[in-house]
Amino acid sequence: MAASFKHEFNFTKYLEKVVDAETILYTGRVKAVKGLEIESEGPRSVIGEMCTIRLRNGTSLLAEVVGLEDKTVRLAAYGETKGIEVGCEVVASGHTLQVPVGNCLLGRMINASGFPCDDKGELNPDDYYPAVANPPAPNERTDIDRRITTGVRAIDSLLTVGKGQRLGIFAGSGVGKSTLLSIIARNTDADINVIGLIGERGREVLDFVKRDLGEEGMSRSVLVVSTSDQPSICRLRAAQVCTAVAEYFRDQGKDVMLMMDSVTRFAHAQREIGLANGEPAAQKGYPPSVFDMIPKLLERTGTNKKGSITAFYTVLVDGDDMNEPITDKVRGTLDGHIVLNRKLAQAYHYPAIDVLQSISRLSKRVSGAQTRKAVGKLRTWMATYQDNETMITAGIYQKGNSAEIDEAIEKHPAKEEFLKQEEYEPCPMEETLKKLSALTGIEIPEDEFVESPAATIPYTAQIVDAAKISDLEEADDELLDTESAE
Repeated sequence: MAASFKHEFNFTKYLEKVVDAETILYTGRVKAVKGLEIESEGPRSVIGEMCTIRLRNGTSLLAEVVGLEDKTVRLAAYGETKGIEVGCEVVASGHTLQVPVGNCLLGRMINASGFPCDDKGELNPDDYYPAVANPPAPNERTDIDRRITTGVRAIDSLLTVGKGQRLGIFAGSGVGKSTLLSIIARNTDADINVIGLIGERGREVLDFVKRDLGEEGMSRSVLVVSTSDQPSICRLRAAQVCTAVAEYFRDQGKDVMLMMDSVTRFAHAQREIGLANGEPAAQKGYPPSVFDMIPKLLERTGTNKKGSITAFYTVLVDGDDMNEPITDKVRGTLDGHIVLNRKLAQAYHYPAIDVLQSISRLSKRVSGAQTRKAVGKLRTWMATYQDNETMITAGIYQKGNSAEIDEAIEKHPAKEEFLKQEEYEPCPMEETLKKLSALTGIEIPEDEFVESPAATIPYTAQIVDAAKISDLEEADDELLDTESAE
């Protein structure tokens, strides 16, 4: 039978695959299991390489190379070490952890290995991104000149966030970090949410999906989950996997909102791995590798020439100590910090944002002139009231002694009402700025409701006659001569 195909067949892509194919299978054997760590003799591998441990019962376990010493390879398993015995075969894959990416991830939940864990079937990814990658070069980053809406009145008005900015949410346990993230996830005007739940309780995962996000929020979100019962390597890599997913969508030209809860548990996971690998404890039990990995993770977000990643990282402040090592390291790396106050939470003031202790380093850059005036006036009232709160509540202060204090006392109830917000109360940027204008009495024009209000302010240069400049210089010289003579 004659062949119907008469054109020349192109074997180029198949030949390239054959040339790049690894024809040697590197293997080793397990020789010890010590707590969280597995030691094997071989295989030939590099740090971060993925390996497969073949168990006697026919199953296999994924593990990652975390240390090398002579012929000994130290591995961290992506699961229980139960069933591993001396002599189990260890097979090197030849590559590091790769994350499946694409629009197929929207509305899905994946684990630290990039596999789906929501019973919705397999993924059909468009590409694969490395879980561990380098941040964009400084000259590849674009200016942050656009404002992003979070839906939280206190943030959008007093702590305005730019697209591509990175902020930390600092609080002790039970003060409302996760609830604040859920409000942002539902109400932000970002194109896509990428949410990393690192070391969370198993119960809170479904609560976040069903109760906090809902169907509408989930449809434009990607969840990366590693619960507290999973091995430390899973909690560590989950943070890097969700960052890789956000990087993919940024490279597609999207404005991405990345929310990670929490960086503290990421640091705890690396502490466990580092100590098991023989690192010395440096600051409060944390090995040096923790303080090396935190900025490498956080610097991956931000802007590049294609899109932006606006990031919110929660930090669990141990003992409400804002100077403990992890808190101090994260605060010094990010572009701002939002501090949640336990005293406000106990008074049922939600969100419990301590505005005067918080700062957004780029808020002035992405806010209009009138908005900045209104914000300054409101913060002045808050600072005045806080400085004199003891006298006011004790009844020591007498009305009329200070016009500034009288005004702060008068505006205090309205200010508290403005800063409080119910969990499911939507608040668009336009509504927030109108309420801020009504509260402060400073008119905010509609031109400042847009995404780039600073760009609407015309720049006017003052033209000065050269002759006038010369006269001013001569007057200054005469004044200096007179002062010298005296």
